[in-house]
Amino acid sequence: MNRLLLVEDDPTSRSFLHAASAALPAEVDIADSVETGFALASRNTYDAWLIDANLPDGTGAALLARLRADGRDTPAIAHTAARERRALDALCAEGFAIALSKPVSTHDWQGALRRVLARHPVNRVPAAPPMPDARRSGEAPLWNQQSALAAVGGQMHNVRGLRELFIGELDGTREQIETAAADGDAAALLGALHRLRASCGFVGAERLGLASRLLSAEPDSAPALQSFLHALAETRASAHAPGGS
Repeated sequence: MNRLLLVEDDPTSRSFLHAASAALPAEVDIADSVETGFALASRNTYDAWLIDANLPDGTGAALLARLRADGRDTPAIAHTAARERRALDALCAEGFAIALSKPVSTHDWQGALRRVLARHPVNRVPAAPPMPDARRSGEAPLWNQQSALAAVGGQMHNVRGLRELFIGELDGTREQIETAAADGDAAALLGALHRLRASCGFVGAERLGLASRLLSAEPDSAPALQSFLHALAETRASAHAPGGS
């Protein structure tokens, strides 16, 4: 059985990617930071590393560079909430065999894993389809059931499990973003939004995902922040309403 290292700090993304990877089947170890990922990769032998592009203590590219400098040539897949082609190309240029935008379907994720495990790395992947205009986030549905089901292979119980985890993280996410905005800490704000956007895609939280995208584009905008907080509150409330999510 293959052994994989998944480096991902966002709980919702981590839960999905862990389950999709383990279903290959594979044994999957988990790290949530550059330092933890480096320690595990240094102590153990893996068939592939699956590394988030943005981590609390650094970047996935920096982690990969450290591991390469340590003499390790394990193939690596980058996963990122960024959707632009230039961002994916940049990750491949840093040494990743494949770069994927989150959310990614189980089918596409496992296909990428099989390619690197077969030692046939792909140097480029298509960018994810563009999202609708974030400025119209208030018109978007709160939940997109179709995209959520597509991400988890059509299994509604998987959607429910991920959404429960996602909703449980929203209060902490709101606190992080409000604090970062109040402190004028753009790096912390954009980091939290980056993680949230990936999670929104996996669970189909469409309105919140679009509001997150708008705030990422205009982190100093008070209206964008208020729109985001409103979308977050609506999303959280709808999950607890009768028939919600």
